[in-house]
Amino acid sequence: MIRVLLVDDQPLLRGGFRALLDLEDDIEVVGEAGDGLAGLALTREFVPDIVLIDIQMPVLDGIEATRRIAADPALAGVHVVILTNYGFDEHVFAALRAGAAGFLVKDIVPEDFLHAVRVAARGDALLAPSITRRLIDDYVTQPLRPGDHAALAELTNREREAVVLVARGLSNDQIAERMAISPMTAKTHVNRAMSKVRARDRAQLVILAYESGLVAPRGPQPPIRSA
Repeated sequence: MIRVLLVDDQPLLRGGFRALLDLEDDIEVVGEAGDGLAGLALTREFVPDIVLIDIQMPVLDGIEATRRIAADPALAGVHVVILTNYGFDEHVFAALRAGAAGFLVKDIVPEDFLHAVRVAARGDALLAPSITRRLIDDYVTQPLRPGDHAALAELTNREREAVVLVARGLSNDQIAERMAISPMTAKTHVNRAMSKVRARDRAQLVILAYESGLVAPRGPQPPIRSA
């Protein structure tokens, strides 16, 4: 059973999402909140699998609520999915850095919404193709931020290759096909890489890949070296 918490200051929107989720046998809505602080309290109380949270809310915004959830070891298994009206705006980078597992546009069709909840519950990054494209295009125009990416040196050759493919937006099945391995092995490579670089989820793995220069969409890719 996938346990979901809804956090949005618009009751009508929360009600619409809940109505969809309540129809599914494998999904349970454990609670609702109208502001970020209340959502944070309910997250700590119920420890859901998924928190669907709006960015702009009273009392505590979605980005700060996400940051606090991601920083709490007791909530390590909680995946935060940001709800946004715009698809892509200046909040996307901040939310990913805060620990968001992905984004959903509020005008998403019901079938895609339900699929997205299940994808997020598996721990996969949830970035719509339009958001991923904008994320990549906008991110690589910014200068690389200094940081300690020494953990990348611990990755094996195959793990590095998997990280590159994750950063290019491929699913585990697509990674498996590209690397000529089974989907389970692909997932293992990705999970081990996440563990080694201390990435909370695939979305943070994507950010690290671009920050470190492991992936450079506008130009030749750096060689993948064995660790």
